[in-house]
Amino acid sequence: MESSTFFNIFAGLLVFPALLLLQFAPLNVNAADADPLQDFCVADLTKDLYLNGYPCKTPAAVTTDDFVFDGLTAPPQTNNSVGASAILADVDTFAGLNSLGLSFAKLDFAKGGIIQPHTHPRASEIIYVVKGTLYAGFVTADNKLFARVISKGEVMIFPRGLIHFQLNVGDAPAQAVVALNSQSPGFQTISSALFGSNIKDEVLQKSFLILDQKTIDRLKAIFSGSK
Repeated sequence: MESSTFFNIFAGLLVFPALLLLQFAPLNVNAADADPLQDFCVADLTKDLYLNGYPCKTPAAVTTDDFVFDGLTAPPQTNNSVGASAILADVDTFAGLNSLGLSFAKLDFAKGGIIQPHTHPRASEIIYVVKGTLYAGFVTADNKLFARVISKGEVMIFPRGLIHFQLNVGDAPAQAVVALNSQSPGFQTISSALFGSNIKDEVLQKSFLILDQKTIDRLKAIFSGSK
């Protein structure tokens, strides 16, 4: 047997098992924010650049204040149609979070207040009840509900991208804090997405089956802010 033929057969015997391993090996996908490549990357919000994230400030221009955020100390504003407020510390309000893959929020509820069903398309969430009692839960992709009442000191997780909500079911105001594993988790309220985005009326009528035009117009007026 010629040496070249022997070499080709030998190489094939080595490559074939490797191809099998690649075919059946699990695909490793990064499903969260990318890891930072330096100690920090404080966002330079003044740069007119459109990136997946923000460019970094020059390290010499970074100060301790870039890593401190006092926005959560603002008094709650729950005198609104849903009886609740959310103050979010994400990269757009807290530049020090850039590239760190996390954000934080404070939720305040008047009696009966609700954080309406919504999603965070880029983050999972964990909630900690500071005071009060909340009925909280999420709905899976196959429409299974996981919900229960959670009280002071308890935590609950809402998986990434799933619809979830929190409702104050106690007899007094409630408060909670949440952490999310993205510097920019996104926030999309289901009702506003459907009725506040100028979707064609026929789509809404056929999706909800019983909505007449008057009801459609009423809901659009509420959730588009034109009420």
